[in-house]
Amino acid sequence: MSGIPEGQEPPGIGVPQGGRHVITHGYDPGQSFAELCDYRAAFNAAQLAMAVVDPEGLVIRANDALATLLGGRPGELRGRCAADLVDLASDARTWHAYREVLRGSRSRFRCTRRLKHADGRTLWAEVTVAPVPDTGDVLLSVADISDRRELHARLRHLQLHDPVTRLPNRALFFERLTAALESTPYDHGATGRIGLCYLDLDGFKAVNDTLGHRVGDRLLAAVGARLNACAERGGHLVARLGGDEFALLVEDSTGTEQLADLARSVLAALQRPFDLAGQRLSVSASIGVVERAAAGTSATGLMQAADTTLYWAKEDGRSRWTLFDPERNATRMTRQALASTLRPAVERGEFTLEYQPLVGLADGVTRGVEALVRWNHPRFGTLTPNRFVAIAEEDGSIVQLGRWVLHTACRQARRWQLDHPEVEPLFVSVNVAVRQVWDSDLVADVAEILAETGLPPRLLQLELTESAVMGSAGRPLQALQALSAMGVRIAIDDFGTGYSNLAYLSRLPVSALKLDGSFVRGFQDEAHANPADETIVEALVELAHRLGLTVTAECVETSGQASRLRRIGCDTGQGWLYSRAVAPERIHEMLTALPRHTAAAG
Repeated sequence: MSGIPEGQEPPGIGVPQGGRHVITHGYDPGQSFAELCDYRAAFNAAQLAMAVVDPEGLVIRANDALATLLGGRPGELRGRCAADLVDLASDARTWHAYREVLRGSRSRFRCTRRLKHADGRTLWAEVTVAPVPDTGDVLLSVADISDRRELHARLRHLQLHDPVTRLPNRALFFERLTAALESTPYDHGATGRIGLCYLDLDGFKAVNDTLGHRVGDRLLAAVGARLNACAERGGHLVARLGGDEFALLVEDSTGTEQLADLARSVLAALQRPFDLAGQRLSVSASIGVVERAAAGTSATGLMQAADTTLYWAKEDGRSRWTLFDPERNATRMTRQALASTLRPAVERGEFTLEYQPLVGLADGVTRGVEALVRWNHPRFGTLTPNRFVAIAEEDGSIVQLGRWVLHTACRQARRWQLDHPEVEPLFVSVNVAVRQVWDSDLVADVAEILAETGLPPRLLQLELTESAVMGSAGRPLQALQALSAMGVRIAIDDFGTGYSNLAYLSRLPVSALKLDGSFVRGFQDEAHANPADETIVEALVELAHRLGLTVTAECVETSGQASRLRRIGCDTGQGWLYSRAVAPERIHEMLTALPRHTAAAG
């Protein structure tokens, strides 16, 4: 082997040490000198930067590509610590994996490192360390992946940024939001809190529809620029989440005042007109603001709160910002929970009826009862109609619920009539929603229920609100006329709070008015009574009587109120002075205690 020039030994051949050659593991004496020279030539000529490293981590041999990459000549790298050359000791995990390969306990290791090129520029390199078979050495290779990484970075930028506004898109926003929520609270002066302004443009669809998507895109880009200007002072992230929705993420929030200031600055910035290629546009925005501790908050939960608050901002009048309110949200969540369980609750029999007496003011005799529905909710307890009727009207379940109420009330009224033939039978008053008139055949339902229960039509009174009855035309009016012709009473509930078109009453098949409780409450302070209240009620009662209608006063709570209403000429009263709404058994007891006289045939 003495004929091989120094410094050109092929892989597997040792260098002279102490006047003799050391044959390393893996050298096959049967190999020809030409084969060994071929290996060495291939090693040196390879464009991939490589080095043979001994078990101690020192470079035995480096090729020209590695020398060029790091600067210098191959011979100058011999004996150097390989880990120092390619920065393998900068973090514990990488260093541990590298040492495992050197010890032979790991087959291969690969990592990415940022290195300094000989010409001074920074490059990204993929470093691979793998054992050389049948030796104790390892082969270290370094591939320049700067171009690949730059391409990847460009593709990632395109993937994570909106092409219209150049802002971060939804994917990058959630990436940053998740990272912010997962970071250790209070590290490096962090506050441990997070804030979010979630906004969309009011009326943006009209811009697209009238001026086209090209102008719409220009507007979005201009909006994005103004949002960036508002956020850059605090270093906040601005992202376009889609459509005309944007978000401003405030990491390490200092409190709600910081978010409020940011929201106010955004509104002010967007209220200035936009000049877009000859088009002068004015827009506004609605903003939902959420600020809370990062601990225990999820990205989904934060966005749900922001979305809810944005909805409130629009509901409150638009062109404004609204701060998340836990109590208001609890009410909304309760409403959603009720809405999702309302329909099956009717089938499960969770509803019951209570009855409140309607008492003659002149003689104190109970003339009828109003049926009031109660929901015995398994989670929220007993709920009164104001908690769920509006929900039922919105989703249409009021038709199913209303039919059940009507049937149950008529069956109960008929039962009282049969059980107490010795007293004048009570009529039952049932509330009817407008949607029941429009979405069902109310006339057919009433006729069927009366026939099934045997209740005389004159003992059924249907109550509709003033706003529902006034101005009725077409189907509602026809239904009221058909019901009246059937013998059913029609009453206007909460009279005096809506249209109050008194002249229209003469054209409606109405038999009774129920004065809204606000009129009666005006009588409460007997020592300082307002004469105007009494004058108004007296005029309404007189007009109703001239039209042949009876009048019921709601919310009668004191004997003083009852006396004044009786003096005015009101027919019946309803309220806590007489009784709260009670179970049907209590009405049965009341009927049992009434003086006996011959009832009209039913």
